[in-house]
Amino acid sequence: MPTSSADATSSQPAFLQVRDLTAGYGRDPVISGITMSADRGEIACVVGPNGSGKSTFLKALLGEIRVMRGSVTLDGREVANLPAHTLARLGLGYVPQVHDVFDTLSVGENLRIGAYLLTGREAGERIATVVERFPTLKPLLRRSAHKLSGGERKLVAIGRVMMLQPAVYILDEPTSGLSPQLTDQLLQEHVAALAKSGAAILLVEQKAKAALEISDRGYLLVAGRMRMSAAASEMLADASVAEMFLGQGPDEGQGPDEGQGPDEAGTPQRAEIGGQ
Repeated sequence: MPTSSADATSSQPAFLQVRDLTAGYGRDPVISGITMSADRGEIACVVGPNGSGKSTFLKALLGEIRVMRGSVTLDGREVANLPAHTLARLGLGYVPQVHDVFDTLSVGENLRIGAYLLTGREAGERIATVVERFPTLKPLLRRSAHKLSGGERKLVAIGRVMMLQPAVYILDEPTSGLSPQLTDQLLQEHVAALAKSGAAILLVEQKAKAALEISDRGYLLVAGRMRMSAAASEMLADASVAEMFLGQGPDEGQGPDEGQGPDEAGTPQRAEIGGQ
């Protein structure tokens, strides 16, 4: 269930605010006029078909491509075109869809990499916090990441970002390659818990129905433009959105080459991916 009753059309400035964002490659814009927001304690979900501009949108937010026009603010501070390392210091955490863990390192080493701004003592305390949130990881701290299931890998990826306790989490298709059961568990238990802890969550997902069910705000991106902005519950009930997305199968149109890790490669998935 959504973590708040936020109105997607509220005029109150949110912690993460994007206004009239236009960005692309070279001189050619790929996305244009994008406006959306995510406040502390809520989940804002961006959905859209393949090729709609979701990846370009995230790259623009993360400073990987140039914002041509518009504004991106964190807690009222303009951050458009700032590099990723500066955004991290300002409280923005990013969990990518792929390349989200270091395969040659252990789970504990992966978590410590996320603590690069902390002292050794602080890092140890934060690791304790992460394994309290994800107890499945506690016995795996010495295990190499390449031996993890896809669900476990995703918990490590989220846990590494948790190490700096960001105010905003950007999650890029965190359920990619997971079964419907693990998808629901990851979203309903873990992503929802991040919002309940007071963070703002920007969730970009291909599995639209499962994502919107836990979200407060919903945004539909099509052909580089935001076609719909509404409370997530309204978007779930909209017939046109349902026809476009909500009747698709478990992977919502995603091909097998878009995932990663043992689960995505065909190894049987574990029954659970952790919990409190």
